[in-house]
Amino acid sequence: MKRFPSANFAVFCICLGAGQSNAAANGATDATAPVPPTVYQSPFTGYRELGANQTTAWKDANDTVRNIGGWKAYAKEAAEAAKASASKAKPAVPPVPLVPATPIAPAAKPAPQHKHGG
Repeated sequence: MKRFPSANFAVFCICLGAGQSNAAANGATDATAPVPPTVYQSPFTGYRELGANQTTAWKDANDTVRNIGGWKAYAKEAAEAAKASASKAKPAVPPVPLVPATPIAPAAKPAPQHKHGG
């Protein structure tokens, strides 16, 4: 593709001029122009807790886990979820064979070394 540096430069100059005229229109070049006050809004302003804040005694929580089937029940649940999502997912790219399509030529023998007499 052939490039036209003069055309790129012309587009650059037009964009630069548009930016300057826009800045001048907003009074950005005037040091005495009024500046709106800075307003801080915390990123946690709209934070909502996830569900009710209910605490359970550790003994009751341990009894609940034991009644469910212990850690093995949670592991089985996670394995089933992973298996279900894996069966739904299709590979985006077909697998690449590990064997190259064309045979690789053996490496060339190294050139004989020159020996100096000494």
